[in-house]
Amino acid sequence: MMGRTRVSTLALIAGGVLVVGWGGLALLSRRGNYLAPVPWAVTILLLLLAAVVLWAARAVRAYLRGDRPNLDPLRAARTAALAKAAAVAGALLVGWYGAQVLLALQEIAFEPQQDRALAAGAACVAAVVLTAAGLVGEGHCRLPPPDEGDALDMRQDGAHD
Repeated sequence: MMGRTRVSTLALIAGGVLVVGWGGLALLSRRGNYLAPVPWAVTILLLLLAAVVLWAARAVRAYLRGDRPNLDPLRAARTAALAKAAAVAGALLVGWYGAQVLLALQEIAFEPQQDRALAAGAACVAAVVLTAAGLVGEGHCRLPPPDEGDALDMRQDGAHD
């Protein structure tokens, strides 16, 4: 059973990638190597992915409420896994694109760096949206806690195995 993703864990992931990414990118830039600017399509795709996660999670939420009894439970489980993956991937991308923003801000006086900072900043914001969508999606896929009687029945069933 998957546990709920903690915001603190996602913050540590984003922060770790930010520090390591910024250090690596700074080292490359000192040697005269720069990454290509972040394409604007990245921002659009991250936002579309966030919308897909929320749409799929909404269907699971309706299923759990009894409003959509014909949803396949396997689809619900896959949606929960997708939501968790979106939250973690979003946190990784927040750190990565955040590192690119920090690097570009160091040389913001140069016009190409302004464009680079803007594109990476937009991708970073979209990654935050993806992370939030993953967390919301996980919440929509969360099963309600079992009743006390159900928990007792489960323990008794497990004792006979």
